[in-house]
Amino acid sequence: MPRSATPVGERPFHIDPSTGSPVTELERLCRLLARASLFNGLACEDIVRFARGVREVRVARGEILFHRGDPCHGFHLILDGQIKLAFTSAEGNEKVVDILYAGRSFGEAVMFMDKPYVVMAQALTDATLLHIGKQIFFEEMSGDPVFCRKIIAGLAQRLHLLMADVESYSLRSGRDRVVGYLLREEEREGDGVSEGAVSLRLPTSKGTIASRLNLTQEHFSRILNELTGAGLIHVEGRTIHIPDIGRLRRSLG
Repeated sequence: MPRSATPVGERPFHIDPSTGSPVTELERLCRLLARASLFNGLACEDIVRFARGVREVRVARGEILFHRGDPCHGFHLILDGQIKLAFTSAEGNEKVVDILYAGRSFGEAVMFMDKPYVVMAQALTDATLLHIGKQIFFEEMSGDPVFCRKIIAGLAQRLHLLMADVESYSLRSGRDRVVGYLLREEEREGDGVSEGAVSLRLPTSKGTIASRLNLTQEHFSRILNELTGAGLIHVEGRTIHIPDIGRLRRSLG
C-alpha cells in the first residue's frame, strides 16, 4: 500500500523549492495539476475546484498502487518517478502495458466505465502522485463542455497510442521495435532534434522494457548485441551510447 496518502487541502502552505518563498496550498495545487495536459488552458480558479477531491500519494520503489480487480475511485497524475502498468497471471507471469513518467495520468478510462482496474500499477522508482477523486471530477464535467472535450481528446489519444502498439507488435520486427524505443527515449530525454553522437540511460530494467515491447528478455538482449555488432549502438550497463543517431533512424525498416 502507498506509504502516504494525504488530502492536499489539509496543509495551509508550502515552500516553493525554486524560490524559497511560501505559497498557499491552492497555488501549489494549481502548479501541480497544471503539469497534466488534461488541465492545460484552465485558469487557476478553475483548477482549484478540484482541490477537495485531490490526495497526494507517495510510494517507494516496488510498492503497488493497486491490483487488478481493485475498485477505481479516481485517476492518478504522476508528479515525479516512474509507474509501471501491467497484466499479471495467477502463475506470476507479467506483461508490461506501459511505463509512465512525470506529467502522465492513468486510470481515467476505468473510472468512466465504473469498472475495477484491469491492470496492476507498481512504482519502478520512488514516486509522488496526485489522486483525483471521480466524484468531484464528474461534478466538474457536468458543468463544463470544454473540459469534457479535453477529456474525450485525451482518451482518443490513448486509443491512438494503443492502436500504434498493436500495429508495432503485429507488423514490425523485434529489431525495429527496439530501435523505435531507443529513438523515443532519446527524444523524451533530449530535444528531439539531436544529431551525431548521443547517450541515453534506460529508465528501468531490460526485462521490464522487453515486456513493454512484447519481447522476451533474451530476445531483447540479442537485438542489442546485433545493433552493437552493426556499430549502431554501444551498451554500457543501462547506458546506451549511439555514435550516430541519424544513422540509427535510417536503419528502421
